[in-house]
Amino acid sequence: MNYEDICKRVVQNGEPGFAWLENMQGFSRMVDPADNKDHRVKGGNPCLEQSLESYELCCLVETFPQNHTSLEEFKETLKDAFLYAKTVTLGQTHWPESNQVMLRNRRIGCSMSGIAQFISERGLDTLKTWCEEGYKSIQDYDRTYSEWLAIPRSVKTTSIKPSGTVSILAGATPGMHYPIAPYYLRRVRMPKNSHLLTPLRQSGYSISPAVGSEKSTVVVEIPICVGKAIRKLSEVSMWEQLSLAAFLQKYWADNQVSCTVTFDPEKEGGQIPFALQYFQYMLKGVSFLPNRDGVYQQMPYEEISEEQFHQLASRLRPFNLDQVSNEVVDPDKFCDSTQCLRPDFSSSSS
Repeated sequence: MNYEDICKRVVQNGEPGFAWLENMQGFSRMVDPADNKDHRVKGGNPCLEQSLESYELCCLVETFPQNHTSLEEFKETLKDAFLYAKTVTLGQTHWPESNQVMLRNRRIGCSMSGIAQFISERGLDTLKTWCEEGYKSIQDYDRTYSEWLAIPRSVKTTSIKPSGTVSILAGATPGMHYPIAPYYLRRVRMPKNSHLLTPLRQSGYSISPAVGSEKSTVVVEIPICVGKAIRKLSEVSMWEQLSLAAFLQKYWADNQVSCTVTFDPEKEGGQIPFALQYFQYMLKGVSFLPNRDGVYQQMPYEEISEEQFHQLASRLRPFNLDQVSNEVVDPDKFCDSTQCLRPDFSSSSS
């Protein structure tokens, strides 16, 4: 396929992403022979870590191999993760069409995050071993527990999701992606009247008015360290990011790898069509993001030095939530049957 014309748009704004339906339908892991297990698949979820049939839903669970001291310990976590995800497939939705697909496929996606940290500290060869042995264990669990539950085996079982908040809570880098830097500030916007602000101030976190929304919003700065030895994203080439995605699609993910490749538009933009010619045989999907260096006030992520991190971290004290009360959380709005609940924005217009 000729990718040159469409890649001109990718260089400008990163859109569109790419999905290879033939690979999604024909293959599980790319290291294994074609099996056509997913011949009914019509696409994937928005982040593309799961192939999906029409009406099918995602069922994802996340693990953190970097937080384990041994492969055997990691396998125990995979067992728990598998059982959780498989149990979710026992439930039913309000949609008969979705139930029909879900009950047949029992598709789940056991994912890993902190992959960049794992490679930085233990190496790619160790990751390959953990991927292969972990995948075998999941297939064994699926055989055993599917028979015990008297349900079909899962059509596919493993993914690499992009992650976000979940990986942050575990102190892990998201999915397969590298961080902006080993040390950085994570900024979080909060309402000015939040009951969390008092304990945050008492714990030593820097809090300042949000630029442009000074009357209603503040910004909390959180110093983060993801490992001194890890490379920052700007030091990892487009080709290496693609190669890591292909590695995980080969040895771990029988669903898919969610991968957003950050690239230098000036130095690497012209190479994207050629890269896709190679990786169209190794991946099921990929997206790109041009790295345009822009600096503005209160960016969500901002690189800091090791000295700055230790200086900021030394001011922090344990965070105490005992005094927090009356924190009202607005639940997600949703559609149920013929009725949809919509958020009320009238009170926030001021």
